[in-house]
This record gives sequence, C-alpha cells and structure tokens, in this order.
Amino acid sequence: MRAYDQKRYWKFIIIAAAALIGGISLLYTRSLVKSLAVQEDNKIKLWANATKQLIKAEGDINFLLNIIEDNETIPTILVDDEGNIVTTRNLDPAREKDTAYINSTLEIMKNEHVPIKILYDEENKRYNYLYYENSKLLNELKTYPFIQLALIAFFALMSYFALSSSRKAEQNQVWVGMSKETAHQLGTPISSLREWLNLIRETDKDQQEEILQEFDYDIKRLELITERFSKIGSEPVLKGENLDLVVEKSISYLKNRISSKVKFEINIGKPGNWAQINIPLFDWVIENLCKNAVDAMEGTGFLNIQINHDAEFVYIDITDTGKGVPRSKFKTIFKPGYTTKKRGWGLGLSLVKRIIHEYHKGQIYVRHSEPGKGTTFRIVLKSIN
Repeated sequence: MRAYDQKRYWKFIIIAAAALIGGISLLYTRSLVKSLAVQEDNKIKLWANATKQLIKAEGDINFLLNIIEDNETIPTILVDDEGNIVTTRNLDPAREKDTAYINSTLEIMKNEHVPIKILYDEENKRYNYLYYENSKLLNELKTYPFIQLALIAFFALMSYFALSSSRKAEQNQVWVGMSKETAHQLGTPISSLREWLNLIRETDKDQQEEILQEFDYDIKRLELITERFSKIGSEPVLKGENLDLVVEKSISYLKNRISSKVKFEINIGKPGNWAQINIPLFDWVIENLCKNAVDAMEGTGFLNIQINHDAEFVYIDITDTGKGVPRSKFKTIFKPGYTTKKRGWGLGLSLVKRIIHEYHKGQIYVRHSEPGKGTTFRIVLKSIN
C-alpha cells in the first residue's frame, strides 16, 4: 500500500472510529437518561404519596417524613387548587423568596411534567398539585452526549487536518527530494564529461580513442538516468536477467567515478543468479546503496557485494565498513525524509525500497549493522533458476 493510500486509509479509520464512539456513547447515555428519568418519576410519585399519607396520618409519622426528606435533588413546587404556592423544595436557595423566579420555574415545570394530584380534603374534594422538573444531574446527563460528540468531532477533525497537512508536507518533501535526486544523479556523468572534455583537449590523437570510450559511457549513463525517472510512477517491464553480470557492470561504472580509496569486491557464491528485474531501475538500487555506503565510509573503506541463491530466492548482500546504523533505525532509514547527511533529502533509500518492494516484488532490509564497524543491506528477489 502506498504512503498516500495509507494516509487516506487512516483518515477513514479516524472518521469511522469517531462515528462509532460517538454513536455508542449517545446510545448508552440515552439509556442512562431513560433509566434515571424513570427512577425520578417513581421517586416523585413516592414523595407525593408520602405527602398524601402524611395529611391523614396519626401516630408515628417518622417513616413518611423520612421519605419526604429523602428528596434532595428533584426541584418541586406544591400548589393548592386555587393556584397558590404552598411550599417549594430543592430550588435555588439564594432565590427562594424571589416570587418572579418561583413563578417562572413553575411555568417550566408545567411544560415539563404532568402534575401529581394530592387529595388532602376528601370531604370537600380539595386537591394540591405537585409540580416538578428534572434534577440537575438528569439535565446534565442529557446534554453530556452532545458535548462529548462535539469533542470527538473536534479531535477527529484535528486528526484529519493533521494527516492532510502531513501528506502535503510529505508530498512537498518528495518533490523537492526528487529534484535533488535528479541533480545528484546527473552530477556524476556531467562532471565526468567535463573532465573528459578537458582531457581530450590536452591529449594527443593516439590516446583520444580511450577517452572517447569513457565519454560514450557517460552519455549512455545520462540516457539511463532519463529512462529511470521516466519509469517512476508507471509499471516497469521485468525481464529475466543474470544478476551477476548486471551488478558487475554497475560496479564497473562506479569504480572509476568515486574515491580510489574505496576498495570493491564482488563474491559470487553460486554462478547464474537469475531473477526478473528491470535493469535501469535495479541498477539505480545498486548505485544508491553503493553511494550511501561510500558516504558512510567517508570515502575510505571496503565495499563487498555477495551474490548467492537457493531454490527459491536470489540474495544480494552489500556490506560496507562505515559508521553503521543503530538497530532502532533499521526501518526508519527507508522512510522518506530520513537522512543523517547535513545536505541530504532522505529520498535515496526510500526510492530503493519502493523499487524493490513495489516494482520487483522483493524485499530489502538491514541484515546486520554495528556502530563504528559497518552495515550489511540484503536484497531478496524471486529466483528464476
């Protein structure tokens, strides 16, 4: 899966997860609200019944008083049949004597619940009416899901925009990195051509033929670089190739164009290591790995390429004697943007991994590395022997 597709996939996961969490939270909270509302209705009915019984009670009335005193959360207003307020309970203590406040609260209660009738004078059929509203806890619980949904939506949007910004930043980094990689790729053959041209001017005709041959190598190299970049983003054609010859040819070109203090060695365990590859792109992989190795050795060291195969796979190990890679960075070094160079753009190994994994359906990883002693990269391709 490509990096951009992965980010799109994660955006979908974030939105889906936020919707799922919000939905479950809303359903669960609604269930709690219904349960608490039923409990409050039962509680206020019990309170009304205790009040009714208290009017008729004779003897011990402590039990009824306890029931009435037990209501400490549900606001209530008791009104007689002429509309006069008899008593209130659980209203705002600071405004209990505020008539306007009590009347407005009563209007709210009338719209919220049907009042409970309490018969207090059977002979004259006189009633009191108990009005009540939801407790503060119940009201807060009703609004909680919407606050929670707003927070979930906020964090989901923030995560979405963060991923979008990350994608744009990565795209910008890749484009800048590609331009730098292009300049880097062109730099070697262009510098060589300039030097060969100067050498031709200073050399007699008998020696010019050898120089013109090197001149031709660099021109072909420019053509190869053009071909490489033209294949990025499209499906390359793979052909069965002898990797022994491909690697040897690639190393032969590099030997004459990097520090003479770097010693190359190619070891072929079993001759005839064949695999399906695209030569321009695979050659790019070898070149990038070798140039990274030379940079890690700071232009002085030993570079060994080991090629071998078994019944299923071809293995190419590229070992240097450079500064090494910490184990914690074995996977990180293949990500776009990661680099230890002051002027690097962290695209070389990312391209290498893309070419091997996506285009050649193979694997590349750090097989072994030890700080201060060197690193071994391993390429694994399907063998066609």
